[in-house]
Amino acid sequence: MTGYGFPGRYKLKKTDEFSSVFSFRRRIFGAYLAMYYRPNSLGHPRLGIVVSKKTARRAVARNYMRRVLREWFRLNREKLGGLDVVVRAQKTFVRAEFYQVQEELQQLLNRLQQASAKVQEKQAMEKTDGTRANLAD
Repeated sequence: MTGYGFPGRYKLKKTDEFSSVFSFRRRIFGAYLAMYYRPNSLGHPRLGIVVSKKTARRAVARNYMRRVLREWFRLNREKLGGLDVVVRAQKTFVRAEFYQVQEELQQLLNRLQQASAKVQEKQAMEKTDGTRANLAD
C-alpha cells in the first residue's frame, strides 16, 4: 500500500526533464488530454502537468485540472512502472465532466501500459542486438 502524499521524487520539475519527454515523441491522445511518455531508469514513475492559459483562462480552472490529474496519478502510480509522463490538457474540463475525464484517464492508462510495454520490449531488443554485434567483433 502506498502513502497518500505526493513527494517530490514523483514530479517532473525541470525544463530539461519536460523537454526530454516531449522530444522522445511518444504520445497518446484523448478528447480532453494528451499524454507524452518516456521510460526512465528510476524504477518509479514521475508526472509533469501542463495546463496552458489558452486551454483554461482562469487560474481556478487550471488549478482544478491539475488537482484532478495529480490525484489520478497518485492513485495509479504503481501501474505506471518506470515512466516519465507529461499530461497536457487539450480541452477545459469542469466538475460536471469529472466522470468523463476519469473514464478517459483510465482508457489512456490502459493504452499507455500497452504502448510502454512495446517501447521497453523494443529497447531490450536493441540492447541484445548491440551486445551480439559486440560479441561478433
